[in-house]
Amino acid sequence: MLISIVIPLYNENESLPELTRWIDEVMQKNNFNYEVVYVDDGSTDGSWEVIENLKKQYSQIRALRFRRNYGKSAGLNRGFDAAKGDIVITMDADLQDSPEEIPELVRMITEDGFDLVSGWKKKRFDPITKTIPTKLYNWAARSMSGINLHDFNCGLKAYKQDVVKSVEVYGEMHRYIPVIAKWAGFTKIGEKIVQHQERKFGVTKFGIERFINGPLDLLVITFMSRFGKRPMHFFGVYGTLMFLLGGAVSAWLILEKIIGLANQTKVREVTDQPLFYLAILAMIIGTQLFTAGFLAEMISRSSHDRNNYHIAETID
Repeated sequence: MLISIVIPLYNENESLPELTRWIDEVMQKNNFNYEVVYVDDGSTDGSWEVIENLKKQYSQIRALRFRRNYGKSAGLNRGFDAAKGDIVITMDADLQDSPEEIPELVRMITEDGFDLVSGWKKKRFDPITKTIPTKLYNWAARSMSGINLHDFNCGLKAYKQDVVKSVEVYGEMHRYIPVIAKWAGFTKIGEKIVQHQERKFGVTKFGIERFINGPLDLLVITFMSRFGKRPMHFFGVYGTLMFLLGGAVSAWLILEKIIGLANQTKVREVTDQPLFYLAILAMIIGTQLFTAGFLAEMISRSSHDRNNYHIAETID
């Protein structure tokens, strides 16, 4: 059994030697056959030269380098493509993830039968400005995805090979790989409490923008998982409801006017009532939603991967 350890990195030249040595010690102690796949995300601090030197000492190292910085999701996606292992471990390069967790993660995949095991940094060494938003986003992710994980964004995870070869990670979707995996049909998702190490070198590469992009990415994944191949079921339903609601209110106002005239009672003009314009607005929005659903359905049906379904196994 081969274990692939995929590590995306950006400007981590100081931590790479210690991390590589630590991984090798753990893997040798457990008699694991392994490879380390470093993905250099356009580092400018000499990280690639460090990896080249480490390769001379550790034959298990494989690596690739981007011409510029594309982000963690791109690094993981290319790392998943390159990984050859039956089990794939992902971890960060900043020494905040402990390689000592790898044997138990492997056991949970091989013996407990999980498709994916996500780390949970229950005790963190992060400032409160990071921990509170993280808890809120994890709560939102649990509520929207139905996956009972406490730490969706933990970099330390273990996967069966089928999982990493079936998912596509893009944009900043690395935060929600468990959600993407569930969407692909891998429902056996577990969690393990892992150690969170204090950062020894460098600084964090993530800024305040992650607190904005994270919820938006979650909305995209949730929508795509439910309506990606049938967008009319979303836009068409709400568009039809909005149009019918606006039409019903308009019809009621017109009928009220007709009844008032028949009874010779004083009734406001239909066009003088704000409710009439709200009804017209609802009908316009409903029409736009329905049209958006129709266009999205046409785009979906012309997509090259419209019939790209995840097959678990076959019998010939």
